Amino acid sequence: MEESDVTLAINGGIGFGSKLNAKQLAAITKYMNENDEIELTIFQQLYITVPESKVAMLKEEFEQVGLACYPVGNYVKSLRTCNFCKGAEEEGMPVAIELNKILAGRPVPFTLRPAYTGCPIGCGEPLIHDIGVMKVRSGYNLYIGGKAKGTDARVGALILEEATPEELYGAVDQIIEIYSAQGKRREPFAKFVDRYGFENIYHAIAGSSPQ
Repeated sequence: MEESDVTLAINGGIGFGSKLNAKQLAAITKYMNENDEIELTIFQQLYITVPESKVAMLKEEFEQVGLACYPVGNYVKSLRTCNFCKGAEEEGMPVAIELNKILAGRPVPFTLRPAYTGCPIGCGEPLIHDIGVMKVRSGYNLYIGGKAKGTDARVGALILEEATPEELYGAVDQIIEIYSAQGKRREPFAKFVDRYGFENIYHAIAGSSPQ
């Protein structure tokens, strides 16, 4: 019986820019044939197709060289980030790393794209992603329902303002739970927000109406 192939999404994790080092590149190419191709996606991920029997071994080897592995399909994508050009602490890299742990790889009705940026310049484009986080002063603004493509493209709506990291983690976790439980199969998150209601999501995470 012919063995099935599996597609993995990999990247260098949350750091300064979207970079891979020589060890990481060597680990990837070790399992590629001469004519194999690797796809670079708009999610700051590389797609590589490997035999299903080697997935566990590959994940372990990739993680040893600092590569993060994620499932492909109807899952929350790994966090798209800015380049943290003003520094890890000032732009909240530790918060972005923790947020990625909470979000990435969770099953959802349709692929969900989160983004993070460490200052109001917004290089990580949080306002046009499904879930967007922007560091402002000493807190974090959370936006939901952004849409980058189509004639109905729009910016996300602010649902949490200058939140603490703990408030941010709790809100994002709850939003994903709501979408997972109430979203229809293959319903994009922006459409879900419209159907389910921004106010209902807000009440679920904040317990009061927006000001």
